[in-house]
Amino acid sequence: MGAELNQKLFSAADNLRSKMDASEYKNYLLGLIFYKYLSDKLLEKVVELAGESLDEFSNADKQTVLYRQLLEDEDTKSDLIETLVDTLGYDIAADHLFNVLTMQANQNTFQLNDLNKAFIDLSTKYNQFSGLFDDVDLKSKKLGADDQQRNVTITEVLKKLNGIDVLGHNGDVIGDAYEFLISQFASEAGKKAGEFYTPHEVSDMMARIAAIGQEDKKLFSVFDPTMGSGSLMLNIRNYLNYPKSVKYHGQELNTTTFNLAKMNLILHGVDNEDIRLRNGDTLNKDWPTDEPYTFDSVVMNPPYSAKWSSDDTFLDDSRFNRYGKLAPKSKADFAFLLHGFYHLKDSGTMAIVLPHGVLFRGAAEGVIRKKLLEDGSIDTVIGMPANLFFGTSIPTTVIILKKNRTSRDVLFIDASKDFIKGKNQNKLSPENIDRIVETYKKREDVEKFAHVASFEEIQENDFNLNIPRYVDTFEEQEEVDIVELGKELVALNQQIKAAENDFLAMLDELAITDETREIIEATKAVFR
Repeated sequence: MGAELNQKLFSAADNLRSKMDASEYKNYLLGLIFYKYLSDKLLEKVVELAGESLDEFSNADKQTVLYRQLLEDEDTKSDLIETLVDTLGYDIAADHLFNVLTMQANQNTFQLNDLNKAFIDLSTKYNQFSGLFDDVDLKSKKLGADDQQRNVTITEVLKKLNGIDVLGHNGDVIGDAYEFLISQFASEAGKKAGEFYTPHEVSDMMARIAAIGQEDKKLFSVFDPTMGSGSLMLNIRNYLNYPKSVKYHGQELNTTTFNLAKMNLILHGVDNEDIRLRNGDTLNKDWPTDEPYTFDSVVMNPPYSAKWSSDDTFLDDSRFNRYGKLAPKSKADFAFLLHGFYHLKDSGTMAIVLPHGVLFRGAAEGVIRKKLLEDGSIDTVIGMPANLFFGTSIPTTVIILKKNRTSRDVLFIDASKDFIKGKNQNKLSPENIDRIVETYKKREDVEKFAHVASFEEIQENDFNLNIPRYVDTFEEQEEVDIVELGKELVALNQQIKAAENDFLAMLDELAITDETREIIEATKAVFR
């Protein structure tokens, strides 16, 4: 069912695909799917509040008739809207329902302005939807040269989406389908879009590790300060025993991507009171500064080696002031790491994806790394395969950090050779992920795969964490038997000589003419 839904959703993009880049048309498709979800969810709630059966009111058109009847009755109208707002957090005017707009599209009476009004209504009346539809630019010339052409384009998309049942599946099927679309757009749009999406297998591995030992917490908080589409922090609930009680805290600089994360969380059934997100710069101004500001889990996939101000005033910032130096202006990797670590609870686990340079670069980064190691903050270093992420082929490392550890040893895992080779992108198989997680749990040496390095061993290496220093993956070649090889070469030379003699004998037997004599003599000369 999930695969069929994915296919239907992606085919709805066909009308937009030829008109603009994937990084742009994703905003239309994802925004419209989200609006349909809100509209269909409201109608389903109306049937429930009216005490009617979903079997009898099985489709959106029947549900809309019921909704209109209840709204026409002054005795029920205000109570109904109040209850909808109380239970769902919003209401939608009957004329703005997704299926009503699609009905108009089928009758060629649809007007883009009505859809625009629907978006404005939701965004202005309810804070959680503020700015959420800003990127669905219905006036864009890319949809068509004039209003009529733009109308036709959106009409076709509405028709395709209306036939999709976004509620009638168990679990998070629509949320998972949304994730599928996000991954497809990240793949199509390359680096620009890859920044907002962590491949599911990597996200899965990080979530599993971050949840270990915390599975039974009845209240769980997760924080992603560079959240992109929110998929990394959403994934952690799959490994907790009380997934409905997770509180999600996230920050994202890009406004379009921030809106995408909000939609993604809502489509995965996360209640509004469990979502606390901010659109802003993670490094330049600390957030959150009020309670709660530390979390059970911090998961991050920040932009690699990004630039930041590295202003001296940050030396007084409580996130960075314990480490002696600031991350360099040209490489904010350690600034992101320290920001996330500052917001980790004493009992929590942090997982962050970074380029390998953080493991061995010197200068300020070397000073910060040494302090983290002296404090015992770095728990595990995992070397990942190259070409896992959209938009970059570089190999990455996942670093696991903890506070208040009793040991300063570091587990090194070299998983760089464990992957499934893909045409454009490499992938991790379930077995690859299992091997990493099980090795992490056991924390033992595994030949050519893992090593637990003592603090003294790391100190001897000048606090350089380059994985090959600790995990030897070198495969020895078989020793060559020189005597045996000599015998083989002698035998081979004898075979070549015998073949040459046979060839020369054949030439002598050929019928000789004046024309061929010269060629044959020249050929014989080669072998003499």
